[in-house]
Amino acid sequence: MSVELPEDPFHRRLHHVVPAEMTGDTSQTGGMLRRAAISGASVGSRRLWMGQTHVAPATVSAAHHHGDSETAIYVVSGTPSFVFLDVEGGEPHEVRIDAAPGDYIFVPPFVPHREENPDPEVEAVVVIARSTQEAIVVNLPELKWTGPVRTST
Repeated sequence: MSVELPEDPFHRRLHHVVPAEMTGDTSQTGGMLRRAAISGASVGSRRLWMGQTHVAPATVSAAHHHGDSETAIYVVSGTPSFVFLDVEGGEPHEVRIDAAPGDYIFVPPFVPHREENPDPEVEAVVVIARSTQEAIVVNLPELKWTGPVRTST
């Protein structure tokens, strides 16, 4: 016997997404493969996107940013690097963060960056969570700011 529950915030179902259900039907950047798990399309999320990114060995992604979305990254495997521009000292210069399994990275909104996998043999896999329903990816021709640069926190 099936019981119909009312559609209200306290009577909605949980969603279980297994790896085989993840989809590549999301924004992509050269040198990387993003696979969506939690999104508006997959589970009806309203404010969150979550998935995996795979970076092949010896790969450098295209420069990009994620619009108004905050991005949190958890390194599952491999040794990915994250490169962005900093303006400490007044002159823009590249900063490289070398990460390892278990590390977390936070990417603020609109920050141009790229991911790299310097390992010549091992793929890097990260889990990504974004503060927007869908994955916003704005690919850029180069790693540089196109608007005002925030110099304080």
